[in-house]
Amino acid sequence: MTTPTESRQQKIIDELRGFIRKVLSEPTVAARCMEIAREHRQERDAREQIAREISAQTIVRIPEAHSEADEIFLDVIEDVLEEEQALY
Repeated sequence: MTTPTESRQQKIIDELRGFIRKVLSEPTVAARCMEIAREHRQERDAREQIAREISAQTIVRIPEAHSEADEIFLDVIEDVLEEEQALY
């Protein structure tokens, strides 16, 4: 029997696996997601803008009510943007 925490973690893992599958099946998705993030990074509510644009322009769907997996994905995008900034 699984605990609620284990069930939640499994759901997150399953969502992330689905996302990774999409990225690997469509090689332009990752690059497009980062382009969108760069375009919107300085805007007010940048995270929401990025999520909306990614959903509109790629095969990745991020609903308005972000799941924990969606939040992790957006966190990773922010991390990559911060690392890019540190290089310059």
